[in-house]
Amino acid sequence: MQDESPIDLPQFPESYWRASSSFPEFPKLTGSIEADVAIVGAGISGITTAYLLSKQGLSVVLIEAGRILSGTSGHTTAKVTAQHDLIYDELISNFGVEQAALYYEANWEALSFIKQTVQEQQIACDFTEEDAYVYTSSDEYIAKLAAEFKAYQNLHIPGAFVKQTPLPFPTKAAIIMKNQARFNPIPYLLHLLEQAAAHGVQIFENTTAISVEKGDRTAVVTSEGHTITCKHVVSCSHFPFIDGLSFYFARMHSERSYVLGVKTAQDYPGGMYLSAEDPKRSIRATTYNGTKMVLIGGENHKTGQGICTIQHYEALKQFAREHFGLERICYRWSAQDLITADKLPFIGQTTADSPQILVATGYKKWGMTTGTAAALLLERLVLGKESRYRELFSPVRFHLDPSLKTMIVQNADVAKHLVAGKLELLHHTPEELANDEGAVVKVNGSRAGAYRDPQGTLHIVDTTCTHMGCEVEWNHGERTWDCPCHGSRFSYKGEVLEGPAKRPLKVLTNSSSFNV
Repeated sequence: MQDESPIDLPQFPESYWRASSSFPEFPKLTGSIEADVAIVGAGISGITTAYLLSKQGLSVVLIEAGRILSGTSGHTTAKVTAQHDLIYDELISNFGVEQAALYYEANWEALSFIKQTVQEQQIACDFTEEDAYVYTSSDEYIAKLAAEFKAYQNLHIPGAFVKQTPLPFPTKAAIIMKNQARFNPIPYLLHLLEQAAAHGVQIFENTTAISVEKGDRTAVVTSEGHTITCKHVVSCSHFPFIDGLSFYFARMHSERSYVLGVKTAQDYPGGMYLSAEDPKRSIRATTYNGTKMVLIGGENHKTGQGICTIQHYEALKQFAREHFGLERICYRWSAQDLITADKLPFIGQTTADSPQILVATGYKKWGMTTGTAAALLLERLVLGKESRYRELFSPVRFHLDPSLKTMIVQNADVAKHLVAGKLELLHHTPEELANDEGAVVKVNGSRAGAYRDPQGTLHIVDTTCTHMGCEVEWNHGERTWDCPCHGSRFSYKGEVLEGPAKRPLKVLTNSSSFNV
């Protein structure tokens, strides 16, 4: 009989990668400047692109709306792999063998770049080569795994099809992609950032880009009215800060997923794992205080939709208890990922008539390799060189199948949530909230969002998303307001955390008159 003694979740989310690292501080942009290239977004794509272009002798400015690596790159599971769930059979069906092969090769080259960079520059980032598995515990998925393995064979991907894995529970089948890797992304990316700065890259934090001005020279405009005049603009801001009638909000949807860092009674068997079926379970280990900590992730859902987010962490906790002998939960965190209608990322010119404005987004939860592949492609595009991946990842592509069908379904879902939010019946008032509790409430007869912090102070905001007017929902697991339509996220104070929204939620009050 298993020990069912209580094991508490950490009260607040915190990424192990960020918690175990110290970060340099960079200034805020306080005036207008010029450069060859302006890069917006200091995650894996932005930092790697800045590093590559600075080595080519270009002058580069890298800006981040908040702190560097505070977004998805700092909250990943950090698998460095070309095994992106069950994708290759689908890619062959939709786009053909040649295009599917290009997708694999782009991600394999990205993995190889990371490995070579770590080894040549001796970066202490816990880089470890391991095989990656997609497994199933369901008879229903055996045929799907067999089809995916056949795709591996057609694409000459080194792998294997097996029934059982090293995991401490039975499986029906699994496919293996050989010689993949895992690492701690923060020391790796901080090293690239240090090298970029040594090559002259100017780095600014707490600097929000809101638009691009076109003319004889292009300029990025910040929220405080400063400009970065440049030859090329590269948007690596997770959700693109520029649209240019590309309608990214309608061509992608956002999903959240969750991670627990746990100490277990059972020894970890090695390898990286992902379940084929839902609810997803992602499993890997990392080094923690000289021993192994197991990262158990999954429970993905559309942003702003679904059950109370704490329940997703509870489901992962139960999985860890049942299969690994859970002893302690060290960390919990979540991440947001963007998924395009055809499941291929958008990397390249944001519009056909603007070769100087580039974008990288839509990594479908696989940002370590895809984000690096994006940087390698962006470098070539900025330098005016050709790439065999250019057309495959082009943001101006449109595939009638499956893009059109997916867009219709996604935008019908948006319409449903837009209407539902406006018609919702309100049952709570701010006065009813306990400390560290948030909810949609009624204020002066209208819908509002309230959160009472641990000190008892209320923070009340207008729940109408500043992107397209949907009503945001409370996310208790992260203490944020999340939009169910296009994935914008705001702090409990209304500050923008994730786009496409650019403006904060309107603050209605944080008056002590609501305090108890």
